[in-house]
Amino acid sequence: MPKRPLRSQLLAQRRSLSHDFWCASSRAAQLNLLSLDEYADADCVALYAPAHNETDTELLLTAASQAGKRVLYPAVRRNQMLFCPVERIGDLQKGAFGILEPSPTGAEHQADEADLIVVPGVAFDLAGHRIGYGKGFYDRFLQHSDRSALLVGLCHDFQLTEELILADAHDILMEIIVSEKRIIRIGGSRKEK
Repeated sequence: MPKRPLRSQLLAQRRSLSHDFWCASSRAAQLNLLSLDEYADADCVALYAPAHNETDTELLLTAASQAGKRVLYPAVRRNQMLFCPVERIGDLQKGAFGILEPSPTGAEHQADEADLIVVPGVAFDLAGHRIGYGKGFYDRFLQHSDRSALLVGLCHDFQLTEELILADAHDILMEIIVSEKRIIRIGGSRKEK
């Protein structure tokens, strides 16, 4: 399916979610992610701050911090994305595009430093393809040659499409997709190092 109409349709649907649905769906999806062995094994987890009713990550931040894991969040600097450490939600402030991100004075990290990266998206298909907002920040960032982190797409279940998303050459595949209803493991998407 072409990206543009699907992006528009799902963004409108996501923005229209009730607060109660968003809270319940976000909580269930985060609990599903916390149940992954790959999450338990990760020493450093990269999350994101939700925008426009994206699945929340605050429960993941709290759980990771309590478990002694390092937590990173994305920030846009000089028109590129990087990760910075965060210990609590109060460490975030409004940044690029009005999305919460770490303070610009924090240490900067690249994609090779996380063990597990939780990736937001507008839509995901069952083969691991993802549609973002169209600016390409995640795709460019995740091209890092030394990245070994497991990529986990986190979304509301209605954002999963049975129809194959037409991928571009630079698009990065997710290896697991987690929603409030299911955990989908994508076979064969992990590149051998």
